[in-house]
Amino acid sequence: MNAPVSIGTAAPRVAVIVPAYGVAHLVGEALDSVLAQTFGEWECWVVDDGAPDDTARAVLPYLSDPRIRFLETGHGGVACARNRAIARARAPYVALLDGDDLLRPRYLERMVAALDAEPEARLVTCDARNFGAVPQESFCASAMQRGHGRMRGTLGQVLDRSFAVYIGSSFRRSDWERVSGFDESMAHCEDFDFWVRLLMLGGHALYLDEVLGEYRVRPSSASASGEKMIRGVLYTYDKVLPQLGERPEADIVRAMIDRRRVELEFEWAVDRVLAGDMAAGLASLHRTRGNTGGLAWPAALALWDLFPGLAAPMLRRRRQSNARGAGARQVAPLEAVE
Repeated sequence: MNAPVSIGTAAPRVAVIVPAYGVAHLVGEALDSVLAQTFGEWECWVVDDGAPDDTARAVLPYLSDPRIRFLETGHGGVACARNRAIARARAPYVALLDGDDLLRPRYLERMVAALDAEPEARLVTCDARNFGAVPQESFCASAMQRGHGRMRGTLGQVLDRSFAVYIGSSFRRSDWERVSGFDESMAHCEDFDFWVRLLMLGGHALYLDEVLGEYRVRPSSASASGEKMIRGVLYTYDKVLPQLGERPEADIVRAMIDRRRVELEFEWAVDRVLAGDMAAGLASLHRTRGNTGGLAWPAALALWDLFPGLAAPMLRRRRQSNARGAGARQVAPLEAVE
């Protein structure tokens, strides 16, 4: 473990919230990255969300640092775990760190400074490196964000997903209270739902064009399930649409709902093809991509109509190539960055 910068006696300024479910073998790496921070005025809450593995034993060596606390609860999901920890935290700022992810050393320093400098920022996000179960390592930020320095995102840009918000973002505890925390009924996209509700308060989202986090993709990660993620996004849109009234963002949400429903049917269709139900899968693919997927799709569909056996391997390869981290610029791993 890395030695802390300086513990001191000052009250913590930021609470690092670490939900840990099924990651006992990885949570030590996450805590090492907290201990390596250049900013030392933090508290860290690790939540064992009824995990099936021995999270308590993995965290025990770190409890010698009084800034690290351990909370053991029944299984309620990641939204519930975060809410329980934030409710116990003292710091005015909150930073999220999943138990299998990592912070780069200047993450807290940058986040606290940004929140201090911009009272109207409802959240501060950054870029991060995807690694693990990905075809290649890549960035998390969108093309609109990367390479353009510090950027302020609007509610509309978060809603249409052109302004990406990395899960390892930071925000004010007071705003968490104002929106009643994370929606504990959601098992997927609870973070997106939370960012949207924060921005409904007014203000903006702030992006720092720095790689300050490390996002580990595992085969069992929530982000690996396309259909469930789309359903989570749709749930958020359905929740927010009545609140928007005549605001221009309502048109964005309606357009995104239509797009996501097509994507949902497409994911279902691919699942049917991969499961061997060619008739239902190919019929749905004709509806969802035959007229909207570019010039390649009509040709592919015509090929699969003639040779159905080619559909499954080609679609499986497409899913792999479109997985998180595929086809994007590579970035240096954590150990290569000072």
